[in-house]
Amino acid sequence: MLIDLHSHTTISDGTDTPAELLAKARGLGLDVLAVTDHDTFDHLPEVRAAARREGIELLEGMEMSCEYAGASVHLLAYGMDPDDADLGGELARIREGRGDRLPRVLERLEALGVGVSHDDVMRQVGEAPSIGRPHIADALVAAGHVADRQEAFDRFLAEGRPAYVGRYHPDLRHGIELIHAAGGLAVVAHPWGRASAEALTEEVLADMVSAHALDGFEVDHEDHDPQQRARLRALADRLDVLGTGSSDHHGLGKPTMPLACNTTSPEAYAELRRRLG
Repeated sequence: MLIDLHSHTTISDGTDTPAELLAKARGLGLDVLAVTDHDTFDHLPEVRAAARREGIELLEGMEMSCEYAGASVHLLAYGMDPDDADLGGELARIREGRGDRLPRVLERLEALGVGVSHDDVMRQVGEAPSIGRPHIADALVAAGHVADRQEAFDRFLAEGRPAYVGRYHPDLRHGIELIHAAGGLAVVAHPWGRASAEALTEEVLADMVSAHALDGFEVDHEDHDPQQRARLRALADRLDVLGTGSSDHHGLGKPTMPLACNTTSPEAYAELRRRLG
């Protein structure tokens, strides 16, 4: 079986529509796909229909923006009730925070001489229910200020860069609690990549498992080098939690992360399904 448990569509910050993503998955021979758009379940109706059409098993999911010790942490949710009121309310608050920071980011970009308008960004947002920094990056690309998303983040939008503005994130422990209460499993995305690497030490991950019943974390991800993967795999085995692998595919938004570039083993996926009941 070929299994990819982390991907995105135009309903968040991917560049493939749900139909395009599932057709791409079929073309690659994927058997199982989780579509995990950011902080929303709005992708599910289209994704369900596309998965049926393409004959691919769908693991319903979502990627929740959280934080721990001041660092941004992403939490993958699998198999939860998308209509759960408490989880849905928190996701709405996260999305509101995304929108609230946009004017401040645009002011900073204008002061830096690379201004784009609110309308410019919203054209990139399209049907997505929340605004992400990748949409702002795409507006900068369209305006000719940068060559691609990566340059936009490196020069302006990444944490510590001159146009970065923080936003609301729930605490990681609260995110795990909400996902469990909605009947789902909680798996930390790319724990040792990007901003979360220093915060999510082996000791912290072990505490999240023992004290908060974290269900697992991504092991095979493009943000992890071979040594990190080996250490995370050993940690997952020692803690008896899920160690997954996935592409984190965003289409043209992250061309170095093609669909199925990393996958989850059939054994890990069977255990995930067993834990979901």
